[in-house]
Amino acid sequence: MQLADKHERTTTKAFAGLRVLDFSTTIAGPHCARMLADMGAEVIKIETDGGETMRTRPPLRNGCSTAFGQLNVGKKSMVLDLKSEDGREAVRRLAATADVLVENFRPGVMHRLRLDYERLRIVNPRLIYCSISGYGQSGPSAELPAYAPVIHAASGYDMAHLAYQPGRSRPDYCGIYHADVVTGTYGFGAIASALYQRSMTGLGQHIDVSMLESMLSLTLTELQSAQFAVKPPPRPMFGPTETANGYVMITVASEKTFRALTGVIGRPEWISDPRFSTYAARRENWAEVMDGVEAWSRRLTTDVCLAALGEAGVPASAYRTVSEALADPQLAHRKALSSVQDEGGSFQVLNLPFRMSGADTTPARTIALLGEHSDVLRDEIGLSGDAPIPTGKTAATR
Repeated sequence: MQLADKHERTTTKAFAGLRVLDFSTTIAGPHCARMLADMGAEVIKIETDGGETMRTRPPLRNGCSTAFGQLNVGKKSMVLDLKSEDGREAVRRLAATADVLVENFRPGVMHRLRLDYERLRIVNPRLIYCSISGYGQSGPSAELPAYAPVIHAASGYDMAHLAYQPGRSRPDYCGIYHADVVTGTYGFGAIASALYQRSMTGLGQHIDVSMLESMLSLTLTELQSAQFAVKPPPRPMFGPTETANGYVMITVASEKTFRALTGVIGRPEWISDPRFSTYAARRENWAEVMDGVEAWSRRLTTDVCLAALGEAGVPASAYRTVSEALADPQLAHRKALSSVQDEGGSFQVLNLPFRMSGADTTPARTIALLGEHSDVLRDEIGLSGDAPIPTGKTAATR
C-alpha cells in the first residue's frame, strides 16, 4: 500500500481523548465545537429541556433540523437545568473531567450561574474555557445583545460591502452569517493554541473571543483606508463581467495575470500603454480596462469566456448557486461532503475544509437526540437522581 493510501485510510483523530463541554447555541459556538468533534474530541452538548434553539430551524424532516445537524453532528446531548443546584453541580463534576468548555452566553451569565472560569478553574486548573460573545467579555459594549447580523452592521462590514455597489445607498439584507463562522473558527484556533500551551505549562486558561473583532479581520483594506486616505478606483476592481448570456468573475491581482488577460482579449498593446502598464496606473483607469474586457466578453458565452481565460491562466469563474457549487466534481474528488443520519433520515454536511496526512478529519455519522446521553453521563459523575431526563430513541449506530 502506498503512503498516500495509508494516510487516506487512517482512523487517527488529532483530538481523540479530549472532552469538551459545549454550552453554546445558534451558530458561532456550535460551529467551533463541531470542529473539535470532527477532530475527535468527545463533545457533550449541554441543552435545556426544550432543546437548543437551532433544533427548530428549517429544513425540518420528522421534526429534525438539518441546520442543527450540520452544526452538531457527532456531539453527545445532555439536558441540564443550569438554574438549579442539581444542574450546576452536574456541570462542576463534568468540568472536573473536561479539557475544554465552550460558551457563548452574554457576558455575565455564566458568572451569575456561578459557572464562570474563575470558579471552574478551582475544580480543574487544566480547563480551557472559551467564551464567545458579540463584543468581548469586558468594556462598554460587552453586555449588549448581539447576533451575527448586528455584528455585520456594527463592524462596518455592511457599509464596506455597500461601497463596492455603485449607485446604491441601502445596505444589503443579511442572510449569510459570516461573523458566526469566522468567530467560531477563531475560537477553534485559540483552543488548539491553548491546548499546545497547556502541554508545556500544565495549566488551562480563559479565552475571550469577540465577534466584532473577528468580523473586522475581514476588512483588511478598509481597516487601513479608515486610517489613511485612499482614492477608490473609478470602477470596483472585482465584480461581474458581462458575457453574451450571463456574467463571470475575473480577478486580475498580479502583473502576470494582467499580461495573460491582454493576450486573451486581443489587447497586447496594453502592456506598454502608460494608462495600464503599472498597477497604480491601471487602478486609476480601471473603468477603461473593464470596458475593454467587456467589449470582448459580451460577444462570447460564459462557457467560451471561461475556457479562454482558463487556458491563459487567468483566475475566473461563473456565478454559481450553492446547489451548482455542490455538484462540482472537485468537491467529489476531495470527498468534501459526508452523509449523516438523524431521526428524519440522511443528509449531507460539509466536512472540515482541510485535510491532514496523519489524521482523520471527517465527522461522525449521527446527530444525538435531545438528552440522549443524559442518564449515562449522570451515572458517570455520580448524579443519578430520581428526576426523569428527556431522552429520545437511540440514534443510529455511529
